[in-house]
Order: sequence, then structure tokens, then C-alpha cells
Amino acid sequence: MIAGPSRLVLLGNPVSHSLSPVFQNAALRHEGIPLTYEAIEVAAPDLGHVLTLLAEDNAAGNITIPHKEAAAALCARVSPLAERVGAINTFWIEDDGVLVGDNTDVGGFESLVRSTMDGLPRGRIALLGAGGAAAAALAAIERWPGCEVTLYNRSHTRLARLASRFPVVTRTAGTAEEAVQGASLVVNASASGLEDDLVPVPIETLPFDAAVVDLVYRRGDTPWVRAALACGHRASDGLPMLIEQGALSFEKWFARKAPRAVMWDS
Repeated sequence: MIAGPSRLVLLGNPVSHSLSPVFQNAALRHEGIPLTYEAIEVAAPDLGHVLTLLAEDNAAGNITIPHKEAAAALCARVSPLAERVGAINTFWIEDDGVLVGDNTDVGGFESLVRSTMDGLPRGRIALLGAGGAAAAALAAIERWPGCEVTLYNRSHTRLARLASRFPVVTRTAGTAEEAVQGASLVVNASASGLEDDLVPVPIETLPFDAAVVDLVYRRGDTPWVRAALACGHRASDGLPMLIEQGALSFEKWFARKAPRAVMWDS
């Protein structure tokens, strides 16, 4: 993009809980960019129409659940990484007027794991969930040396579909408790804990030395992460991933370094 976007938005349903407007607006103020990042709740049947209108306005922004996969199909072009994931979380309008999608969740997930484990894991990783977030995690994990994934999801159809796309998935499990056996890292990429206090798998079923990352985030950590920390596990919720994917998005919209410290302090 030669000219920056005229508008910045977050599209999802729900979006009222999102912290993205807080840190993105802090970044915009710090950089002297006269825009406001706004969250817009969009029903699934309206997504195509809303994206068309935003494209006409030269808008850019982020896509969150449940629209990441549907939005990818609506883009004129997607990055190779977004194509691999099958979902986008970032979009903008190119100079030729077409809607372009990318996926910064992959980089955000890797940053989360590195900060939680002081590096990348080796060995078996248990991944719980089979949606867009799980696909982004697998697109990261398949690039890490020495890793294999056990995948679990309540929907066997979605489980089988995702496992068939990523050879790094060498096992599928019938239960979450089965999935975590022997894992050095356990990842919750499901919606468990997003709007309730349910845990994706009881902490007592985890290997004693397994690290835990929850892609759900809440102020003060999710109940699952708090329980993991109390039992001595290295653990983090999805806030570091959220901020890093947002920083990577910022860099794609404006072709400049994102003020990560400002984003964190907001």
C-alpha cells in the first residue's frame, strides 16, 4: 500500500470483550496517525456486504471469531500463509482496489509459545480444538523441528478434516484427557473458557512438566491458566498472542515498526 487506510476496524461476533481497540488506539496515538480503531459486531450473513463497503472506503482491519475462515474466501488475494491456514485475521485494500487477507495469528502464536517456554518445544504437542485458531497453531508448529501433534476436537468431522491438512498431526484422540498424555506443551485453541469458566482439560491430567498456553484471554488470566500456574506449570493465556498479532497487523497496514511497548502498557 502506498497510501494508508482511511479506517481501521475489527469485525467479529461477539467483539465487545476485545482488547484490540485499546492497544491499537494507543499505538495510533503514539505514532500520530489520525485514525480510530473501532470494533464492529457483524452477523455471519452480513460479512460479505460489510467487507464490500469497507473495501470501497479503503478500510483495513482485523477479523476475529467466527469469521476468519469465511473472510478468507471473500478476499481477492490472500498471502501464502493465510492460504495454508485457510483463514485470515488481517485485511487491507491494495492499490489496485482489491481486498487482500493475511494471517498474523501464526506469528502471534509462535511469539506466545516462545515467551511461555523460553524457546520452542520439542516432542509431542497436544492441541485442543479444530477451528481457525488451531489451524494457525498448526501452521506455526509444522515449521518447528522435532515436533508432532496430537489433535482433539469434539467434532470428529472437523478433527479429521484439519488432521488431513497438516501432516504434523500424527495422532488424533478421542478425549482431551487422552490427547495430553506425553505432551510437552498443551494448547487450548477451542472456545472453552471464552464465555464461561469451563476448562478444556483438567490440570491434574497433564504431565507434570508440560507447559500450558490458552489462546483464550481474560484480564487476570483464564481459570485454566491460573490453575496451571498454581500447580507449577509454565503457563500463559492468549494476551501475548493477541498483542503480537496486532503488532504484526499494524506493520502490514502502515509499513512501519509497531510500538509494542506502548501496546503492552495500554
